[in-house]
Amino acid sequence: MQLHLHLQHTIKTLLGPAYGSPIEHAQVLPVKSTLELQKRYLVFINRDKVGLQILPVDGNPHKTCAIVCHPNGVSGLALSYDGHFAFTAGGQDRSVVQWKINLGALEAAVSLGGEDLTPFYGLVSGGREGKFYRELEDYFYYSQIRTQGIDTMETRQVSEHICLSELPFVMRAIGFYPSEEKIEDMFNEIKFSEYVDTGKLIDKINLPDFLKVYLNHRPPFGNTFDGIQKSFDVLGFTNSEGKKAIQREDFLNMLLTKGEHMTEEEMFDCFATLFGLSPEGWKSEPAASCTKGPEICLEKELPEEITAEIFTTEILGLTLSNHSEQSDQ
Repeated sequence: MQLHLHLQHTIKTLLGPAYGSPIEHAQVLPVKSTLELQKRYLVFINRDKVGLQILPVDGNPHKTCAIVCHPNGVSGLALSYDGHFAFTAGGQDRSVVQWKINLGALEAAVSLGGEDLTPFYGLVSGGREGKFYRELEDYFYYSQIRTQGIDTMETRQVSEHICLSELPFVMRAIGFYPSEEKIEDMFNEIKFSEYVDTGKLIDKINLPDFLKVYLNHRPPFGNTFDGIQKSFDVLGFTNSEGKKAIQREDFLNMLLTKGEHMTEEEMFDCFATLFGLSPEGWKSEPAASCTKGPEICLEKELPEEITAEIFTTEILGLTLSNHSEQSDQ
């Protein structure tokens, strides 16, 4: 699951406990002294588990643990006055179970999990030395070149940061397509991350912080084909092959008029980049095979009927899991 901290708008999104179903109830462990206030703990239940989370939540997977308490479903949670025990009530099993809270075991797991970015590397495929992270590094530093201009002859300004304006482009390059609302949430989260302490706004981000933002904002269980197929079931028609599809003209019209609708320039720019018609999007010099205008090129690149499979694999180039079943951490 993802936790969204709100004031008037989302100020931070963090990856919380992900154990197959959303959190249904949570309580903060009580403390008896001001010294214990320095580190707080959250006890939670979801559909069938009881778990413990170290606060504040920051996306570190080692800061949480959970165990099955009632296989047929848990209906309630209570804590002892001293915070040493948790009590869970089952639904169909009509039982109450007492759990002894062992904070030392969870703290040991955090220590063994490593410091700084080490716990977060394990959340991406292949870890720190894997193909995904290597590609992320390449895209991150390529965005610096893109900011200065691809064909410039000026001395390159090497930096550990990229401008915030480049953030959505790198996100999309690694296969995460956030909505405009989510992009705005990410911008606000980074801009105001140090405002309380320094009174200054942040307008750039380094690679370690970028990785954390990506991990906390991406879909917790990845892209699933079932979710995309449901959209096509609602919006599409049944074609001659028995699959739900959307006509090309209708598909483009929806992008221009529905939801977070796009302008024609934005739409052509996105498709140009997705199809490789121009390396920097439609605003840059188009490829030789696409000099007659964006409309003609889209007719050439997009099939007359677009199915969920075509949209995800051929247009977006996503790698999808076969189902939406959510596995435990």
